[in-house]
Amino acid sequence: MATHLITGAGSGIGAEVARALLERGDEVWLLARDAGRAKETAAQFAPVAEEHGGRLRTLVGDLAQPSRLSWAFGHQTMPAELDSLLHIAGVVDLGRVDELTPKVWDATLAANLVAPAELTRLMLPQVRLVRGHVVFVNSGAGLHAHPHWSAYAASKHGLKALADSLRGEEAAAGVRVTSVYPGRTATPMQAKVHRQEGKEYDPQSWIDPASVARTVLAAIDLPRDAHLTDLTVRPGS
Repeated sequence: MATHLITGAGSGIGAEVARALLERGDEVWLLARDAGRAKETAAQFAPVAEEHGGRLRTLVGDLAQPSRLSWAFGHQTMPAELDSLLHIAGVVDLGRVDELTPKVWDATLAANLVAPAELTRLMLPQVRLVRGHVVFVNSGAGLHAHPHWSAYAASKHGLKALADSLRGEEAAAGVRVTSVYPGRTATPMQAKVHRQEGKEYDPQSWIDPASVARTVLAAIDLPRDAHLTDLTVRPGS
């Protein structure tokens, strides 16, 4: 039974990854921002775990406040080891550079970049123990920045740098690091983006979250003789 810690499991790509791992009988830790959300998320996946023999655990820590993660984890039971640490949570707010306030920048960078860095720092001992895998679900915006996407793209460009640095630093420990760059995916975040853009949202036009989830699983399931470092997933025709 492999052990995984997932952020962003409440919906979208994270939910599909959590479901797939529980369906194969793995132990899945779901990070939630507070106790109430942890209870809701656990209830969402409990039937899947019970049906397939997976083990479901929750961990409380608010990614919007990365400086408090260490304190929060110090008051909870933690996983003893991690075969994978899966960073899938994220936030987005669009706007022109001359409109975005420091509040938006701070919130975006905290959730999308500083929190993954801090969570990785805190969990690396458990990942190193089993020569595990760290996966950052990034974005196409982490490779190319477009108008109105400055804060989000900056956070995702930073996330790529974090992953690239971590890969080099942890190679000797046998830790693999993968960045996944999905294009527009049919998630609640995408619905929010369309509202901000003033466009009609049709989920059928974009990538199914399950397809991105399969990409994540392909990376962590790859035999030890190979290492997928960067994966770009684009909408099909």
